[in-house]
Amino acid sequence: MATSKIKKGDMVRVIAGKDKDKEGKVLSVDKKNSKVVVEGINMVTKHTKPSAQNQAGGIISQEAALDISNVMYVANGKVSRIGFTEKDGKKVRIAKATGEIID
Repeated sequence: MATSKIKKGDMVRVIAGKDKDKEGKVLSVDKKNSKVVVEGINMVTKHTKPSAQNQAGGIISQEAALDISNVMYVANGKVSRIGFTEKDGKKVRIAKATGEIID
């Protein structure tokens, strides 16, 4: 399996789907299924039964996962592809549009 280029905490922009051109922070990454959950993006309503945590139950709104191919990393307000390079013997991510090191 290839190294995932999008990681938890990255700012991304949606490039396809109903929330196209919206930006948000990545909350979680599912590498196995190539899915990401982005804060405030792809909101769905979910009907919940009463439980110990939510005693009232009811209808809640939450983020749903979207395919990792539908998001792009945002570096300084510009969308960018991500590449890898070696710095001081460590593999680091770089934004190809700006050339800056991400982590």
